[in-house]
This record gives sequence, C-alpha cells and structure tokens, in this order.
Amino acid sequence: MKRSVRFFNTTGPCDPNDHYMLPPAGRLQNAQLHRYVSDKLYWSLHAPRQTGKTTFLHSWVKELNAIENVVACCVSVERCQSLVEPERAMPAICDAIREAAIKYGFPMPRTTADTGTSAVSLVSSILTNWAELVVPKPLVVLFDEVDILEREVMVSFLRQLRGGFATRGVGKFPISIALVGMKDLWEYIPDPKDGKPVINPGSPFNVKQDSVFISNFTKENVAELFAQRTEETGQQIEQAALDHVWEQSQGQPWMVNNLFMRATLRILKADNYETVTLDNIQQAREQMILGKETHLESLAYRIKDERVRKVIETILVGDSDPDLGESRGLDICQDLGLVVIEGGTPKVANPIYKEILARQISYGTQLAILEPAFRWQKPDGTLDMDTLLKEFQGFWQENSETWEEKSDYTEAFPHLLLMAFLQRITNGEGHIEREYALGRKRLDLAVEFGGSWSIIEIKLLRNRQTFEKVKAEGLKQIVNYRDIFSSSRRMKDGKKIPCYLLIFDRRSEDKKLPWEQRITWNVEGDVTVVGC
Repeated sequence: MKRSVRFFNTTGPCDPNDHYMLPPAGRLQNAQLHRYVSDKLYWSLHAPRQTGKTTFLHSWVKELNAIENVVACCVSVERCQSLVEPERAMPAICDAIREAAIKYGFPMPRTTADTGTSAVSLVSSILTNWAELVVPKPLVVLFDEVDILEREVMVSFLRQLRGGFATRGVGKFPISIALVGMKDLWEYIPDPKDGKPVINPGSPFNVKQDSVFISNFTKENVAELFAQRTEETGQQIEQAALDHVWEQSQGQPWMVNNLFMRATLRILKADNYETVTLDNIQQAREQMILGKETHLESLAYRIKDERVRKVIETILVGDSDPDLGESRGLDICQDLGLVVIEGGTPKVANPIYKEILARQISYGTQLAILEPAFRWQKPDGTLDMDTLLKEFQGFWQENSETWEEKSDYTEAFPHLLLMAFLQRITNGEGHIEREYALGRKRLDLAVEFGGSWSIIEIKLLRNRQTFEKVKAEGLKQIVNYRDIFSSSRRMKDGKKIPCYLLIFDRRSEDKKLPWEQRITWNVEGDVTVVGC
C-alpha cells in the first residue's frame, strides 16, 4: 500500500497538501467573512492558542487572493512582544508589513526610512502607501498575534487603524482589517492600576463590526478528521478509540491531532496501518503528557501566575468564590483555553488539562516522596488500596505540617499531596481520572491499576463544621459519583467499585483533634471513611 504523504500536524499552520485538516472557517462562530470584504468592515477574531487561528488566516488569504478582486495579506506582529514604547514598536510593525508584502509577492510599501513620518503615525502611513501601490484592487489586511501589543503601543496601533477607517477604499486605506489573537478586543487595553481590561476601551477602535470566536472540533469533526486518513491509507480506528479522543480532548484541535499523530506514527509506526485501538490512544495520551510538549509546558508555566493559581486552586478544592467571575485570573484562564464556563460554572476545559495541572502542581512533592517499601499490590496485580491509604495516613501525619509550609497551594494541599502520593506509587503504570467540582467542596478521583478501579473522594473539614455532617454529605456524593462513573464506563459485571471517602481536618489549630483521634478508619455501608 502506498504510504500517505500527509500526517496529523501539531506544529504551525496546517497545509492541506501536507496535513490532514478540516476547513477552519467552518468553526468560526457568528462570522460573515465575505461580507467583511464586500461591505468594507473591520472585525476581530479570538481563540486560545493551538486552535487553528493562523491556519484559518493563511487559508482565507489564499482564498481571497484566488477568487476575490482584492489583495489580501496576513501580517504577524509577534516580533513586537515586550516592546512597550510606540517609537520602537511601530517601526517593527512596519517591518512585518513589508516582509509580508514580499512573502505574498505584492508591491513593497515604503518603510520607516522612506517616509520621514513620526513613529506614532508610521503604521497609518505605510498602510496608506500599500493601498496606493495595489490599485486598482482594494487591500485587505489580517493582523495576527495582535494581543501581544502592550498599553501605549496597543492604543497607538488601534488609533491609527481607526484613523484610516473613515478614508478606507481603493488606493486610500485597507478596506477591511481583522485583529487576531487570544483575547477579544475589550481585553486589549488593561487598566494600569490592577491589570484588568478596561470595560469600554471603545475610542481607540470603535469601528469594529464583529467579534468572532473559533471553536474546538465537535465530536463529528474528530471522526471526520481521522476519516481522511482512512480514505488515503485504509487505516481504521475503533469507535472506543474515537470516543476516548473526544472525551479526553473535548475537541481541542492540537490535542486531537497530537493523539492521532502519536497513535499512527509512534505507537503503530508510520508504515503500520493496523486498526487504531483504544489502548493505542491511551498510550498516545500518556506519551503526550510525559513528553513536555511546548503547548502543554506553556500552560504549566502559566499556572505559576498568582492570578491563575487562585482560579485553579478554587476549582481544585471545589470552593465557591463570588469574586471569581470578576477576576483577571479567570479571564487569563479562559484566554488560554484552560478553563471554560459550562452551565454557568467555571471548569477545567478537558481531562488532559486536568492531568497536566495535577501533575505539574504536585511534581516537586512527588519527587520528594521516597519509593514505597510497603506491599501495595495484591497477588493479582491490582492495587491494595486499603494498605496504600493506611500508609498515606501515616505519611500525612508525619509530613503534612512541614511540607505545607513550602506549598504555594495551601488550600489544595491535601488534594495535591494525595495525588502526588498516588502518582508516585503507580509510577505511570496506572491511570487517575480527576473530577473537579467547583462549588461542591469536593474532589473525586477514579484510580485504575491492573484493570481494577477504585474511587476516592476528598472532603475538607473546616471551622464551623462537624465531622459527622461532612461525612454524611461526602457519603451521598461519592455514591452518586460512583453510579455516574460506572454508568459512563458501562460496567455491567455487577461489582461495585470500592469507594474511599477521605476527610482532612483543616480547622484552626485550637479546634483540631489530636492526631490519635484524627487518624481514623471506618466502614460505612460499602464506603470506607478515612480520617486524616
């Protein structure tokens, strides 16, 4: 069988000649693309990184230049990152415009040295000159990575575009301009006092027609993407594998392509066209998470930001925070695609991001945990969860107070220490699924090892609460979660998954019980209640 020249792309814009891809324009929400050109409108496009914005820009520019009577060009202003003075940034933007013109084979507009124009008018001047050079066709410019421009630079840039809007037309100024980045326009200009976006930045760019968002793949899109490989190579994929890709990625385009790429080129190797199985996708997922991919590493880096940390910790612990919706941290998390709002509640966007967050935040702790010396496996190879959690109780008693002093995530410290302990024990051989429940004051873990599942729920005992009340609430929640989890996994063997409710005493020191009373182990029905 002839080998396909195409593959699933995870680096840079997609090209249909080289990569399996879906037309990105189909994922633009509320867009009227050709009207923006025909009616001479300015607009913005925003979405998290690695969702297909740049792929869309290149494909649409190619389409416009092929079928419309216009000159269209995509200009990236990424080079201006960290340039905070207009006098430095505007010449850099002009250089980007000039290089884009050369790349697309269009007449090169005059640059800084040619115009003698002041720095704060350079962009307006060069765009005017460019519009003159491409007569009789009108000019369309799509500016990519615009949201990296800062404060005075952004204000100057937007004002110059707005200034040309009134005179736009053939030979005068671009008839249509798009501003593309991770943020929507209203977020472009932060308040210098607190870093939050100015709610009405209006005046620098009050000529925008639409704000367009590019969405993730749908479940059907995921199947359509792999179907292209099936058509070219004959390679099939199990339905369970497709379902797992969707479940773990929630259609995040980079993740979908990465899972497919690893399964078809690394797990099965490039010339192996056997059917892709659920096990292949699960291996690809673990490879991707452990591979320190640039996209995932950049997210891991951002969680060190205090504003992001606050949001993630609130979601992780399951607390309710009335100020969360107004926080700059939530805006950042949504811009990154790390958090989405579902049913009015902020949630981590997908299980893979949940895994990355948990592993990254607890990584240092995991390294500090010694290799287990106790017998934590049963003779059949499954986890001896009773023994493991009893060992954790001793570990918690011995280390928690000292280690917590070094933790940035003090509210979520019990959750993170337990996850680090489990990760250290299973050492990548098992599988942990995490369910963060904002506002429900709990964290659910489903732990798989050796083909057997266990469920752990974490609850915190705080001031003005009683152990019995927290326990009663936790027992209801964990049984409900077990039923939902069992149903979602279609477990029909009749066996109930073992459940463990861990309650951590987080009351102030004057209210905490002494350790000998705090460390408890009781069985309530078919749930083991573990006091820590």
